[in-house]
Amino acid sequence: MAITKIRKRDGRVVDFDSSRIKDAVHKAFIAVELGDGEKASSITDEVVQLLEERFKEKIPSVEDAQDVVNEVLTRKGFERVATEYQDFRKEKEEIRELREKLGIEPKLTINALEVLKARYLLKDETEKIVETPTELFMRVAKAVARVDGNYGDNPKKTEEIFYQMMSRLEFVPNTPTLFNAGTDIGQLSACFVLPVEDSLEGIFTTVKNMAFIEQTGGGVGFDFSRLRPNGDIVGSTKGVASGPVSFMRVFDTATEIIKAGGKRRGAMMGILRIDHPDILEFITSKQKPGFLSNFNISVAITDEFMTTLEEDGEYWLTNPRNKEKVGKLKAKNVWNLMAKSAWESGDPGIVFIDEINRHNPTPQVGRIESTNPCGEQPLLPYESCNLGSINLSKMVKNGKINWEKLKETIRNAVHFLDNIVDANKYTLKEIEAITKANRKIGLGVMGFADMLIILGVPYNSDEALQLGEKLMKFIEEESHKKCVEIAQERGSFPNFEGSIWKNKYKAFRNATVTTIAPTGTISIIAGCSSGIEPIFAISFIRNVLGGKRLFETNSLFETLAKDHGFYSAGLLEEIAKTGSVQKIDGVPDDVKRLFVTALDIEPEWHVKMQAVFQRYTDNAVSKTVNLPTDATVEDVAEVFDLAWKLKCKGVTIFRYGSKPEQVLYIGEIKTKETKFVAAESEYAGGCPTKNCPFPS
Repeated sequence: MAITKIRKRDGRVVDFDSSRIKDAVHKAFIAVELGDGEKASSITDEVVQLLEERFKEKIPSVEDAQDVVNEVLTRKGFERVATEYQDFRKEKEEIRELREKLGIEPKLTINALEVLKARYLLKDETEKIVETPTELFMRVAKAVARVDGNYGDNPKKTEEIFYQMMSRLEFVPNTPTLFNAGTDIGQLSACFVLPVEDSLEGIFTTVKNMAFIEQTGGGVGFDFSRLRPNGDIVGSTKGVASGPVSFMRVFDTATEIIKAGGKRRGAMMGILRIDHPDILEFITSKQKPGFLSNFNISVAITDEFMTTLEEDGEYWLTNPRNKEKVGKLKAKNVWNLMAKSAWESGDPGIVFIDEINRHNPTPQVGRIESTNPCGEQPLLPYESCNLGSINLSKMVKNGKINWEKLKETIRNAVHFLDNIVDANKYTLKEIEAITKANRKIGLGVMGFADMLIILGVPYNSDEALQLGEKLMKFIEEESHKKCVEIAQERGSFPNFEGSIWKNKYKAFRNATVTTIAPTGTISIIAGCSSGIEPIFAISFIRNVLGGKRLFETNSLFETLAKDHGFYSAGLLEEIAKTGSVQKIDGVPDDVKRLFVTALDIEPEWHVKMQAVFQRYTDNAVSKTVNLPTDATVEDVAEVFDLAWKLKCKGVTIFRYGSKPEQVLYIGEIKTKETKFVAAESEYAGGCPTKNCPFPS
């Protein structure tokens, strides 16, 4: 007798659909055997036959069907597929239990759970995990809400608000907060800048301070422009200086050692001014594979240089030791060298340092010289900042943006991030002093590409640009309102009187409020696209932590394909060869228009999107301009030029295949007959290299 019904885990009886078994088996074969997907049909036929033989008198359950699948796979000699299938079932069950516990639901994906287990959940001295994701969010909420008691407010009420916001994956704070809140370490910020003084003692003091920060999960930026150039005299010994690039190797080696024993990969930003005598060596320093591998590097471009470039003139190089002019370079040649070097290796990026300082909220305190590792957080020397991002994919209801829910989430998130400034345990007294004096926070977003898809808006369209600008304007306005309210209750940041906010607001709690960060692993946890990046692939192989593989498909695409009747596991396998649907027969044109990946999009759309978000962001925007392999050096130069014209604070490009080590590979996981796109466990979009994006 044919099977017509099946019992779900919640007891409901629904129509039996053998294609669901076939699709699951097909995906398992693709992930584990890297092919042989056609065997799914014969496996499914045998499973259905056994179910019909064994359940003539009663309705089988979903678990019954899965047991038979495992049995058939094992008997047919596909033990690895059977084992992976069984592990997948166990983890799905674990996620269901998490959702049911106390009625809450972190709607975690399998990979999110793997990342949490490997990186975030607390472990005892034997490396045994001693908390669940639910307990992680409870730990963080309690530690951050406790600050309210210092101001006479009720921490218990706030704790519940923070917990619900995180457990629903509507807002997730930066990684150090998830790691360290409620623990003895207690260092909760992601972003730091340390000064590098022109002396041996100063340099190695900074290396030591960097080590303390990286040990607790923070990333650090440095401006090396104060260091005297290679070949310059050393007054104390009458010797010869080795220059900034040589000392950067010391920082790089120290970070390599620290990250070997840590939960989080260390990362740094190295910046050098365009007028430093060693600028050419700096620009080309990362052409050698593996050299300065823990650094992202950026050139600090001045207005004066850009004016000289437009006039096709020469500019002076200046020795920082004595301010003497030591030579001239043709601006266009240096500009072209930057473009060529970035084309070859992804480095250097550019920071428009004068544009950054035009928006410096506390110019009376000092000039900004550097940013954090991914460029979204310009900071003064010793300053730190904590970040968190709102999951925009959760802010849509009935096909429209839920502005009320977004407003509530913004307000709660600003409260959360402001509390971090007080809850934090600071690694250095200098960091504590200036961080508390300015109280900078960075509220950003993730899941923007998902939101566009849900709303039916293509990423590379004027409508998307308009929506992005409207959205960020709303976030900035509402976050500033909350910042004013907190200031009226608890006081403005101590440096408020001399700040740019003095003439705009009667009180203001935080010197900066908004930031667009590259939300690496927190996007994985939240199950959404990274920051404001486009999606990076529709279907692909995920190399999960622990050596396992998962066949992943964008859930929005899978749902739409099923709803519109063109879904099949075979289609997903075909898409996984390139990650893109643009050349796939059987996918409707309107769907292709909507589901564009980072490499489907022309470079100028990336820059334009960055620019519209920058318009309403206090700090900066981390956004990678993805370029295909066949992009030219001229294409890179055009991106740099457009970023300047659109008043971005900086820009980073990545040409696919320009680095030997990546975390995204297109068509490079080989099988018997084909190749697939593969992504590492913690890649969510943006720059697909080992040290960028730094997961915030």
